[in-house]
Amino acid sequence: MPEDLDHASPAEQPHENPVRVVWALAWPAVALNSLQVVNTLLDRAFIGHLPVESLTAHGGSMNIMFLMFSLAMALATGSTALVARSFGAGEKRQFRKASRQSISLAIFFGIVTALITCLFSDDAAQAILPSRDPADQAAIRLMGQFLFAYGLGLPAIYIIQALAGCLRGIGDTKSPMVISGVQILLHICLNYLLIFPPHQFLGMTVPGAGLGLVGAAVALSISAWMSAIVYLLFSAKTPLGALYKIPLPDLDWARRILRIAIPAGVMAILRVLSLTAFTLILAVVPGGAIAIGAMTVGFAIESIMFMPAFGLSTAAGALVGQSLGMKKPERAERLAWTAAHHAALVTVALVVPIFVGAPGIAYMLLGGKQEVIEQATSLLRYLCVTEIFFAYAMVMLGAMQGAGDTTRPMWITIFALWGLRVPLALVLAVSTGQVLFTLFGREVAMPFGAGMGPVGAWIALSVTQAVQGILAILAFRRGDWKHKKV
Repeated sequence: MPEDLDHASPAEQPHENPVRVVWALAWPAVALNSLQVVNTLLDRAFIGHLPVESLTAHGGSMNIMFLMFSLAMALATGSTALVARSFGAGEKRQFRKASRQSISLAIFFGIVTALITCLFSDDAAQAILPSRDPADQAAIRLMGQFLFAYGLGLPAIYIIQALAGCLRGIGDTKSPMVISGVQILLHICLNYLLIFPPHQFLGMTVPGAGLGLVGAAVALSISAWMSAIVYLLFSAKTPLGALYKIPLPDLDWARRILRIAIPAGVMAILRVLSLTAFTLILAVVPGGAIAIGAMTVGFAIESIMFMPAFGLSTAAGALVGQSLGMKKPERAERLAWTAAHHAALVTVALVVPIFVGAPGIAYMLLGGKQEVIEQATSLLRYLCVTEIFFAYAMVMLGAMQGAGDTTRPMWITIFALWGLRVPLALVLAVSTGQVLFTLFGREVAMPFGAGMGPVGAWIALSVTQAVQGILAILAFRRGDWKHKKV
């Protein structure tokens, strides 16, 4: 689409095929997410061959990483909703201004979160990980170092997510696929070179920095900065126009973006805090450190199942926003349901081989660490049972967010995770009388609990996945999102 068009908007065909419309936008996102899965699995495989304390440190770091990435995604949700609505209405000046203001806010929040992450990296490690023996202390030290190096790349991560969100708003998912795809390939290469020391491969000496777990964070930060620069330069070739000439944040636009982004951000914070609480629950049960290490690998393998649904969710959000801008709410609903049903079908096709092959996949990633493999396999199989509900949840919540309705998804998240997941995990995993924490010098014990250990926590994850999916379907069916003003 030429940059100098005065009136840019999507065109609806008289008898359009919803499946074709959805997949035209979704397939690049699904392809990118599939490549991201490969990246994540290789990342876990590299780290999985490091000592167990590195696995534990990385498992603890997931909470912080997921929080920061989710906040960046929340800001991008506001970008997509505003850009898509203006693009659907054919208001070129508006969607360009929305994109520029989104980048401005992304830079601001990226710098703030980077400072917080770097300054409090050691404190976060002390708070999250158990500290009962010298091996735990080594994991705490590694986690602090990992988070510091990761924090240096946060401004770039915010820029990437904001620009990708703006491009999705104008119906361009191919450009993010290419740019972020190159970033992922660079990340994989840097991982290999920075994590391991020099070694022999096929008779040749492969160079390596031998930084271990910290090398993984450095690789992520470098690749993110390279990708952010490319995104900013590339924007001039799109209908968004040049975005490297970044204005100062405008108060009115900041309010509009944040009115959508804040509930999504609250939802992200609550989701990550629930994962942190979940990790703390695992930390007090027997074998908790092993379970925390298994969780990072289990979630990485699970991403094989939900990444296609995530791609369809991003497509649904953009299409809903564009359709509402076109004053066609019935089109928005039709396309969202199409995306959701196809996400469910793809998920079902992936669940069976993952369920059967979980032990073998975990073995390849963990280098024969049997206890961790057993816990990762158990986690995966419980998640497989309700993964289809998670697929519906992702697409339905994404569709509502694309309409600018982020409040209802927030309340669904609060209930499913805090009203159900954390209490259920506590009751199922912890034994009656087990000490939970010390308050003012007094030990606080669990009044009643099933004592199922990590398995109880995995069951809580699975059950609440199903509940979240059902609630998302019911909320979308109500249709209140159709009347959301942005």
